[in-house]
Amino acid sequence: MALAQEQQTSLLDERKDTASTWFKTLRDQICTAFETLEDELSGGNKADMEAARFERTPWNRADTDQPNESGSVLKGGGEMSIMRGRVFEKVGVNISTVYGTFSEEFADKIPGAKDSGGVFWASGISLVAHMQSPLVPAVHMNTRMIATSKNWFGGGADLTPMFPDEEDTKAFHGAFKACCDRHNPSYYKEHKDWCDRYFFLPHRDEPRGVGGIFYDYLDTGDWDADFAYTQDVGQTFRDIYPEIVRRSMNEEWTEEQREHQLIRRGRYVEYNLLYDRGTQFGLKTGGNTEAILMSLPPEVKWP
Repeated sequence: MALAQEQQTSLLDERKDTASTWFKTLRDQICTAFETLEDELSGGNKADMEAARFERTPWNRADTDQPNESGSVLKGGGEMSIMRGRVFEKVGVNISTVYGTFSEEFADKIPGAKDSGGVFWASGISLVAHMQSPLVPAVHMNTRMIATSKNWFGGGADLTPMFPDEEDTKAFHGAFKACCDRHNPSYYKEHKDWCDRYFFLPHRDEPRGVGGIFYDYLDTGDWDADFAYTQDVGQTFRDIYPEIVRRSMNEEWTEEQREHQLIRRGRYVEYNLLYDRGTQFGLKTGGNTEAILMSLPPEVKWP
């Protein structure tokens, strides 16, 4: 019995290393793709600016067993990658691997955490891009692995245009439908519907954008298959979003379009601060505040 438990622990550790390494690899691939877009810009209102590059900032939690304000103990760290450029007004691509013990109150809300005595491990990548051009949609993507007494994956991607474009929406959804269909024919409808429910602002009775896919607590019993799907979600985003950016990034825009963009960004802020579970999870477990709030746009207006 002890040997079997030791083997199970060893396998889980191996899977944790595999997942966290993948999130870092995906981060590198996406950052390279986004820097390429910065280099390619040849028109629009910001073509005279210099192409930007990501600036990376590592962060670590103090190795302490003292609980934070929520009563949780968090250790580990991550790395923020932020770029402010001529295509991307602000984009953050963050990775982290954290572990520790949830407070009793918080453990009740996380699958398997109560049975693990609050012990958890989490690793993932989180990305939000706010664009210079109002004609290029903002975007969010994240994927993650979480381990308590249960082990599961979650994530997804959703598109938030300032001026919805049917071609962009069709391309984005088409890419993710193909991704889902490669793994399970039921995933696209399930995860699209989940996204539509999740990224919704009840106080305004409107969706945040044109959707995408979202999933959580994915544990089919086949870890390799669940991980393969999670990898494919990240790769699909890496490939389709730059295509969408290239469609409109060289077009001129007006001051009226910029004003509309700044007002629409207010919806993004409202959602992330009021409803987003990732934001709440990070803040309540004592995560890095700057990394958690990197999703907020650099400039926004409320009329």
